[in-house]
Amino acid sequence: METRTRAPRIALCAGEASGDLLGAELIARLRERFPDAVFAGIGGPKMRAEGLDAWHDCSELAVMGLAEVLAHLPRLLKLRKGFRQRLLDWQPDVFIGIDAPDFNLPVERWLKQRGLRTVHYVSPSVWAWRAGRAAKIGRSADRVLCLFPMEPPIYARHGVDARFVGHPMADAMPMQPDRVAARNALGLRTDVPVLALLPGSRLGEIRRLLPEFLAALPHIAQAMPALEVVLPAANAACREEISRALEQSPSPVPLHLIDGRAGEAMIAADVVLLASGTATLEAMLAKRPMVVAYRISGLTYAIVKGLGLLKTARYSLPNALAGEEVVPELMQHDCTPEKIAAAVLDWFTRPARIAELEPRFAAIHAQLRCDASARATDAITGLLDE
Repeated sequence: METRTRAPRIALCAGEASGDLLGAELIARLRERFPDAVFAGIGGPKMRAEGLDAWHDCSELAVMGLAEVLAHLPRLLKLRKGFRQRLLDWQPDVFIGIDAPDFNLPVERWLKQRGLRTVHYVSPSVWAWRAGRAAKIGRSADRVLCLFPMEPPIYARHGVDARFVGHPMADAMPMQPDRVAARNALGLRTDVPVLALLPGSRLGEIRRLLPEFLAALPHIAQAMPALEVVLPAANAACREEISRALEQSPSPVPLHLIDGRAGEAMIAADVVLLASGTATLEAMLAKRPMVVAYRISGLTYAIVKGLGLLKTARYSLPNALAGEEVVPELMQHDCTPEKIAAAVLDWFTRPARIAELEPRFAAIHAQLRCDASARATDAITGLLDE
């Protein structure tokens, strides 16, 4: 262990709101270990509240969509160049890139080549896409902190030091969510079957998926006339897009369009119909049966399949974590109103199947619920003490 002659300097970079939350929790835990530590880098209001000297706000990195990225590319490249040089001049004891791999991994690689310790917190989805990226990530990060247990073995095959720390969402979600309380909070009746629709938080996802979801509702309502639907909108732009879709395809059953509160909507529902993504993990932690549906553009799908970029037969996190198909996945050509309706009705009409699913989800929840921030802090402290 080397002897320090100054307070530890810890640099962090979070690129969006979820990373800001992870970073804030990490700073709080690291300060317990190193009370005199100095924290600097890129973050949001939560990280600043924990004492981060923010050289830039994380909103400066939060650019989504190919056209938007291209439009902002000169600015982002200039920001990254200035940021990494400032880090090199500051000489932190460790740099922690939180998610945002397109920005953070090149910064980590540049710093590592110059002798600085680097950590990447939140592994990209190497279990699903291009597992060979693990070796490339290892050239950027001295240590990778993984949220899922199936990720470190993939890195190990490439000689990369990766540690499973657990998932903060699993820490935050109660083991037994209260469905009645969630319905009361959302103003939903407690005596009717409820279906939650989550077509994604990006406008492109909503445009591709919501029409299929809405077209499935008449088939479902025919078998379940008492059904009610809750549909959370992630933000104002999503709400506007959803409203347009509803004008084209009005719901045949009562539909409650709400602002945000997706987690409550999933807990309140009997069944969840949703896009593939992180929301499937939240639905699993809520112990809700779900139907996962997704469709990408035909060109993108042809490229992905043609180049063999997809390395898994399971797209959704519940199935990947379970190691088998425990929830139906309707991808690309299977994402049709008829198949969606049949899969949703299968859950509603087979309560014994739901009863079998809930303990499986509870076991996975327990596996992921291991105080991620504390374990991440242990892994970072171990690197600092080497």
